[in-house]
This record gives sequence, structure tokens and C-alpha cells, in this order.
Amino acid sequence: MPRRRDVLKFAAASLTLLVSRVGAGATAGTSILAVRVWPARDYTRVTLEHDQPIKYSHLLVKDPERLVLDLEGVEFNSVLQTLPSKILDSDPYIKLIRAGRNKPGVVRLVIELKGEVKPQVFSLKPVGEYGHRLVLDLYPVEPIDPLMALLEKTGEAPPKAELKPAERPAEKPAEKPEIARLVTIVLDPGHGGEDPGAIGRGGSHEKNVTLSVARRLKEKIDATPNMRSVLTRDGDYFIPLQQRVGKARRVQADLFVSVHADAFIKSTARGSSVFVLSETGASSSAARWLANKENSADLVGGVNLGAKDPYLARTLLDLSQTATINDSLKLGKDVLGELGRINTLHKGQVEQAGFAVLKAPDIPSILIETAFISNPEEEARLNDEAYQDRMADAILKGIRRYFAKNPPLAKSKLARLD
Repeated sequence: MPRRRDVLKFAAASLTLLVSRVGAGATAGTSILAVRVWPARDYTRVTLEHDQPIKYSHLLVKDPERLVLDLEGVEFNSVLQTLPSKILDSDPYIKLIRAGRNKPGVVRLVIELKGEVKPQVFSLKPVGEYGHRLVLDLYPVEPIDPLMALLEKTGEAPPKAELKPAERPAEKPAEKPEIARLVTIVLDPGHGGEDPGAIGRGGSHEKNVTLSVARRLKEKIDATPNMRSVLTRDGDYFIPLQQRVGKARRVQADLFVSVHADAFIKSTARGSSVFVLSETGASSSAARWLANKENSADLVGGVNLGAKDPYLARTLLDLSQTATINDSLKLGKDVLGELGRINTLHKGQVEQAGFAVLKAPDIPSILIETAFISNPEEEARLNDEAYQDRMADAILKGIRRYFAKNPPLAKSKLARLD
């Protein structure tokens, strides 16, 4: 059997980094319902959504780098045929994907890679509007360090030419920054990728609104003396809640601001809100409901429960964080006050609940519900660029007001660029 011998020779010659096999009792004729690709610098995700569990195996081989995925009992339908066309030239990790029938009853995907990757392949049970999902997450072999990425990005900007004494304007003395040292603010656009967040009646996705507002806010913060900002995500991809917190701790953030767009079953609900963590329970039933909804993002977005989270040990150091919560309440009050100048407030005070994304033990953290995307009028405003800009302005004013009353303490040199 020369063909079988050739296959075995190829497998033996390849440097195999990973082999796994999962049995799920699949039935012949499983249909692929949708295929989605989410490229990002952090990692690229490929999702196959299907109508029943799949039995699959995958093999990572070298020279050239490829990930081979075999799907048993799967129809090679028109949906699967579209997968190769979904790969962008700009994808950091995938060069191209080939899909076809390997042998009777088996569909094979061959993913040609741009370099070495550390793949995670796992299945997800149906949740929300999704059916069964098979997920391929392609991570770089060396995880991207958010602190080093921040330093590199800042270092790319050329230094400003210093004026000689005679060239300096004599009329206007240099303004003294209102913040005495460089502070780092992590901005967290809620949801992303597989997790769209709330969807408005006009079809707006919360994940897109939050990213747009956060990008505008970042631009304004970075233009403020002695302030810099970092986005937990700068594209349409999913990041688990604990990794969002972990990124903030890794860059030694002074503040963590999570941006969302609320939704409720009644389209009449309206207004902006600010939430902080609670150690003792939610301040209202509505706050508890919202926290439960936001904390379910990991289920919708799709977390590999079998993988160890590299940020977890750094994140959940100490949940007795009374001092941090007190600072969060002060920050939340200042931001809420500014939001009230541009929009109705859903509640006139900062609310508290057990939001997982606010659990950094040493970073004042708030979650802003900018407006109700489920309210048609507010949905339209959330999609208006001028209104997004006003929203970003209001949040920045609240942050600056907080720092004016609560000057930042000294930080280690590691987190400073000055």
C-alpha cells in the first residue's frame, strides 16, 4: 500500500508539536452552519459552527508550518467552501486555508501558517443564538507582553525637536501638567469577536459602539499631558474577562475603565450608568442582573476551560480590596457627574455588583454603560460620531476631575516612560 506508506513517512519526518483526539459521538451528516475568522495581533480565532457534536483530530507539522484538522462525519457543504476566502492578507498567523474531502466521511482543513504558533483547539456547547462550535485559537509561541507592546508603541514616536533658548516663545510660559506623573489608564471596550454584546433594534452591535467610543477616548487621553492609555482590544476579537483584568495589572495601570452599551427587555429604558465592584452584594436587583449578563460574556465569546490562564495567578491575588473599591466609587462619581451633563442618567448614583471584569485588587475600576442600545433613540445617538466624541470628552473630564482630587501616588520605574 504505497499511499499509506507515504503518509506514514510524512508523519514521521514532520516535527509534531501537538496531537490530540476528541470523541464526541458524532453522527454522519453533521452540517457546518457558519464559519468565522477573527484575526488579531493577540491571536487569530477560527470558528466552525455546526448542528451537532463533531469528532475531530488535529496535527501540527513543520516545514512548512501547518495545522491539519480532520472532521469526521461532516458534509463538505457550501459553507465550508467559503472558509478559504475569509483569510485576509493582513492576518498575523494564517497564510491560507485549504478545505476538501480527505477520504469518505472525513473533511480535512489544512491551515498554512506564517510562522510557529501555539494552537488551542476546543469545542463549545450551544449558548445564546449559537449552536455547537469548534474553535481553533492560534497564539504566538511567545505570548505578547502588553507592557512591552506599550513601551514599543510609545517608543515608535520620534522625539520632538527641542527648541533652543532663543527660539522659545517668551510670551507664554509652559503650562504645568495638572497630573504630576505619567499615569496609565486601561480602556476596555466590552465584548468583541464571537461575543457581539447587546444588539439594538436597528442592528447595531454593542461591541462596535464600545470600540469606537474607547478609541476616541484613547486619542483624547494620549493627547493629555502625563496621561497614556492602553486598549484591551483594538479590533473585533474576543478577550476573556480575566485576561482583560490581567492586561491592566501587567501594565501597572492606575485606572481601568470598561465601556459598554446597556440593553433591557423594555425599549423605553434609557440613560447612562456607572458601576463598580461590590464585595457584599449588588446595590439593586437591576445591578445584579446586569452583572450576571456581563459575566456571561465568556460563555458567549468562548473560553477554553482546559487551558491555564497565564494572567489568573497575577489577577486574583486578594479580593479584600476595600480601599480600591472606595477609590473606584470616587472615580465613578466623578465620571457619572460628567455623563449627566450630556445624557440622562439611568440612576443618579454609582451602583455596585459582582462584575468579574472589575476584580483587579489594586486598580480603581469602573464599568460605564454609555446608554441603552436597546432604546432606538439612544441607539441612534450611540452611532453618531459627534455624540461618541462628546461621550469620550465627558469620561475624560471625569477622570481628570478624579485625579485633581486624588493625585496619583508614585509608581515603580517599570511602568513609567519618563
